[in-house]
Formats: sequence, structure tokens, C-alpha cells
Amino acid sequence: MRRRSILTRWMAAVAPEAFAIWITGLPASGKSTLTKAVEARLAARGVDVAVLESDELRRVLTPKPRYDEKERESFYAQTIWIGTLLVRHGVPVIFDATANRRNWRERARQAIPRFVEVYVECSLEVCMARDPKGIYRRARQGDAGTVPGLQAAYEPPRQADIVVAGDRESPECAAGRVIELLIEKGYLARDGDAPG
Repeated sequence: MRRRSILTRWMAAVAPEAFAIWITGLPASGKSTLTKAVEARLAARGVDVAVLESDELRRVLTPKPRYDEKERESFYAQTIWIGTLLVRHGVPVIFDATANRRNWRERARQAIPRFVEVYVECSLEVCMARDPKGIYRRARQGDAGTVPGLQAAYEPPRQADIVVAGDRESPECAAGRVIELLIEKGYLARDGDAPG
């Protein structure tokens, strides 16, 4: 019990210069496109960010994913732990992950004091029409049974820090708003200033 308490306190001691952004939304809403745009803007400011993309992480954490509730619970617990560890060591993080249950994203917010949640809002119809990874096609064919927003619940944020119109707003414009919010919160410096 004492060991867990020490680990919890250690993880909570987040480096003040690091932050995390969680970009959430339905599959094919535009999360990864926005992530790339934000990552590019941060790189242009000299900020090297670690992107925790769910499909990439699953290749290591759950190489044969079932996508059921129990596995997702474990996967997101591990993902949050990795993100918190990186931030703890001064590495800014972008979570590029649906995280269809609100409580998973809230856990990350509680673990990482400098945290921003970005909701890419996009209708299911538009997401299904895009379907770049064939997720919705597999669901229609009966080869996938737990797609968020279709067969599994997707819980949008109650109070996202930023809401992006994934079907109307350009990724570049949305990325600019994310950067501006990071500056307003003191997570990033304005040109020539030190971050708060």
C-alpha cells in the first residue's frame, strides 16, 4: 500500500515546463490530422513533443486488441501512465486517442496539472463517409463490434478546453487556436517571453 502511495505522489510531481494535450473525438473525426498540425506548430517554436497515438501504442501494449471495455480500461490506464511519466520528465505530450469513456480523459487531467482537452466534434455520418482506416466498413461487414459512436458509446467532454469543428474548421486554424490557448495558460511562451 505504501509503495502505491509513493508512486502516486511521484507521478503527481509533474515538471512545471511540460504539458499534455488530449485530442479526442470519434474515429475519422480528424484527430490525427489536427495532431500533426499542432505538432508542426510546436516544432516551429522549438518544442519537441511526444505523440502518443493509440494505434501505435496498441501494437506494443495490446498487439492482438479485442477493443472490449476491459481491454480499453487497461490500455488507457497504461497510456495515461506513459504520458504522465513523460510529462514528469519534462517532455510535452499529445494524446491522439479516442478514449471513448470520459473518465479516462479525466484521469489524465487529474494526473497532469498542465492539461488541455481538445474535442474534435464531427458527425458520425461525416466520419463514416471518410473512414480512412476502414473502421466503419469493418463494422458494417460484421468484422468489428465495438466501434465508438456506432456500437460502443462515445462520451464527449463536458467542458473541453477547445472544441474543433472537424467537418468545417481547417486543421491549421484549429492548431493555431490550440497554440494560443497554451500561451494563455502559460504553458508556452509568447515569442521572446519565458513560459509561466
